[in-house]
Amino acid sequence: MTADPKAFFESLFHAAVAAADPKTTIPAHLPARPKGRTVVIGAGKGAAQMAQAFEEAWDGPLEGAVVTRYGYGAPTEQIEVIEAAHPVPDAAGLKGARRLLDLVQDLTEDDLVVALVCGGGSALLPAPPGELTLEDEIAINEALLASGAPISAMNTVRKHFSAIKGGRLAAAAHPARVVSLIVSDIPGDDPALVSSGPTVPNTATRQDAQAVIEAYGLQLPEAALRHLQSTEADAPQPDDPRFSRNEVHVIASAARSLEAAAAEAGRQGINAVILSDAIEGEAREIGSVHAAIAREVALRDRPFAKPVLMLSGGETTVTIREKGGRGGRNTEFLLSLALGIDGVESISAFAADTDGIDGSEDNAGAFADHATALRLRKAGHDPKTLLAKHDAWGAFDVLGDLFMPGPTGTNVNDLRAVLVR
Repeated sequence: MTADPKAFFESLFHAAVAAADPKTTIPAHLPARPKGRTVVIGAGKGAAQMAQAFEEAWDGPLEGAVVTRYGYGAPTEQIEVIEAAHPVPDAAGLKGARRLLDLVQDLTEDDLVVALVCGGGSALLPAPPGELTLEDEIAINEALLASGAPISAMNTVRKHFSAIKGGRLAAAAHPARVVSLIVSDIPGDDPALVSSGPTVPNTATRQDAQAVIEAYGLQLPEAALRHLQSTEADAPQPDDPRFSRNEVHVIASAARSLEAAAAEAGRQGINAVILSDAIEGEAREIGSVHAAIAREVALRDRPFAKPVLMLSGGETTVTIREKGGRGGRNTEFLLSLALGIDGVESISAFAADTDGIDGSEDNAGAFADHATALRLRKAGHDPKTLLAKHDAWGAFDVLGDLFMPGPTGTNVNDLRAVLVR
């Protein structure tokens, strides 16, 4: 049994990230060289590392550009790396989206477009259609981020307010063949939902988007609501003949990374169980449920016998009820879990986003255990109040328990690990 839970959890994180390393996954999914040009496009928080890996593996001339988050770049020789804002779009992202659209113009059926797509591209590729402005798209993103809607619902809305998402980038590349290499950060691994599917269409309609807006009470700009009533908002459908020659490959996912983390735990002599790779819902509620299962194991040896490591993935959400705090979904999950395991000495936990950033702060996640809530109270902070204010980052910062690995170059969503000794 590991004597240092933090070191143990970090080893699991690194195993999960390594399983999604583009230097391993991309060479296994290279398309055949075309007669004509090879144009690489892409977006996401790991897009620069994907571009770098593709350059190293590709035997032939190529050109292109990818858009990634500020500070997430990587050195490349032939593929331009553009940095922009995430999670709220900015003007640099607008220029990046236009650059990708320009790159796929005037191609022929002999040309190949390779799309390198991972999580984060929805915000990194603002492309407001019609009369909409960048400010409108920013307002839409901010409303979605505060809504608590699952990522699938958010991206259903996003693709209907875009000139590039929902398969539109692939449609613009026609008649060239488009091969999409996708790193999935979506529960269920639907490639059309990763970064709102710039090169992968799905069947969601503007009526579906309207249903999401109504269900979550989203307050959107008037121009956006007018746009949604017009046929201009309609995205191409999967049976559109422009997509008939295209290929889509999910080259990394939460499921594969969780399996790698479980294998690493086994290598260290700890039995691991994977609860699910597709858990969604409010972060604090998911934290409470994980805490309840951990207590049941600790006190009654059910549904698993201890010692055991419980792993889960997916993407939780945080509905902002009181502004002013700093946090992210993984730290909020952990603060809620810490309250649920308060005083149960055999339990420790970890949660982090595999891209290296949990929300908008500089940490990927944090560590917690049976003493987290007690230590906060001794430091003069009420953990329940911090949770209510969505200030989980502040809670773990006070304790020195933030996890800050920096950008990882990939993104297969969240890794949650609960160890019961």
